Amino acid sequence: MVKGVFVTNEVSSAASHDAGFATRVRSALAWRWGTQVLAQLITWTSTFGVIRILDPADYGLFAMTQAILTALAFMNGYSFATSLIQADNISDRRVGQVFGMLIVAGVMLAVGQLLLAPYAAAYYGQPKVEDMLQVQAVIFLATPFIALPSALLARRIEFRSQGLVNLLCAITGASVALGMAWAGYGVWALVFAPIAMAAVRAIGLTISARLLVWPVFDFRGAWDIISFGGALTLCQLLWIVQSQSDIFIAGRVFSAYDVGIYSTALFLALIISGKFIPPINEVTFPALAELHKGGKPVAPFFIRMLRTVALVTAPLYIGLSVTADAVVPTIAGEKWAEMIPILAGLALAMPFFALQIVCSPATNAIGKPRIYVATSAAGAIIFPTVFLFGISGGPMGLVHAWWIASPLLLAVTLALTLPAIQIRIGDLLKELLPALVGCAIMAGSVLLLKPLVAGLAAPLQLLILVPIGGFAYGASLWVFWPSVMRETWSMLRNRSSDANDIPVSA
Repeated sequence: MVKGVFVTNEVSSAASHDAGFATRVRSALAWRWGTQVLAQLITWTSTFGVIRILDPADYGLFAMTQAILTALAFMNGYSFATSLIQADNISDRRVGQVFGMLIVAGVMLAVGQLLLAPYAAAYYGQPKVEDMLQVQAVIFLATPFIALPSALLARRIEFRSQGLVNLLCAITGASVALGMAWAGYGVWALVFAPIAMAAVRAIGLTISARLLVWPVFDFRGAWDIISFGGALTLCQLLWIVQSQSDIFIAGRVFSAYDVGIYSTALFLALIISGKFIPPINEVTFPALAELHKGGKPVAPFFIRMLRTVALVTAPLYIGLSVTADAVVPTIAGEKWAEMIPILAGLALAMPFFALQIVCSPATNAIGKPRIYVATSAAGAIIFPTVFLFGISGGPMGLVHAWWIASPLLLAVTLALTLPAIQIRIGDLLKELLPALVGCAIMAGSVLLLKPLVAGLAAPLQLLILVPIGGFAYGASLWVFWPSVMRETWSMLRNRSSDANDIPVSA
């Protein structure tokens, strides 16, 4: 009898822990993703206003500097801070050592960018790039006060304060960018907005995390931090090679105008995967790490998350592709008309890209960063290679390169990731089928109706086509997969539709 009571209590305790974990994860997702959506709405409003004021050449110059800044950023020490998330235990000394590493890295990168600026300007043949890079170097000095508190808050799966800080940053950046552009500062509006955001984020996160530790510059006994962080740093380097190779290659071959057209189209295409997926990863990584440390399988949680990402991002991208000829004039004006086919083409590659991005937290959480290194290496080889071949076709040649590289990298990533977390490809494809069918029905509906509204102004076309496409997509899911529709909506609303809404046990 005693044994029965003990077992019952144990099961009850485990169930309570699982329910509490699920609630924490849903709350974290709601805050991190919800505030990200609001922040992006603010940023988009400002960005679309700035795009109408500035010229494509301004965005071309800014993209050239971003390729350099991002290329250096892999050494900013973020990955050392990330090591605190998956560690079993941390002490004040351990946190201080990470803080010290971040400070050393930030100062070295700021000095390095100052010295590199004139050579980058000579490479691009754009003297203004030197001044822009020298001013942007200050961003690296704020990194320690962003990376460390972010990691400490993520370890506790606390994203409410991070979300609020992000909202404040969005308001700050939007105000600076739009105000300076309106005042006639040109490309400098794009330079100073991220600097202002970095300053606000550093102050806000430091206060939120109650970071009171002093930096420790004695790194003895920190080999585990260095080894784990080193693996992620290598991945970051490989990611930068993958993500910046198109601008680095095109910047020397294309005019600033063509670089501006392509880079702005890429920016718009990456808004969803580049802005909404990383917050999901920020929550997924500590959540999966906690599951793994508790001896629970990560596969159910991961596959549900992958399905949710597909259901949300795929229709947005396919919809963007089939309505690009109305989207570009509406948000950017007629002077950006050359961007229409580029944006439409890039949007077709982005669903594959979004799915690939959400795979790395799973393998990192189970202590297998080598898989992340391998997939990052694959991306660093695949993307520059296809860009080198595609560059001869101009901006559209780079778009065609995306069509090859993005699905290929996803295939490599899944081939390495799924066996590690014990998921069969057939099970994954079954989960992704609703998004595939729904997008096909949605695209077909919009394409059938486009000729009927072709004579209307671009904004009016969107007012008609977007609701119709959304209705077609939602109706197809509701008719063929109503349970999937309910589960996904419940997760996005931070509510549990049933006991398996967020699976945390076998």
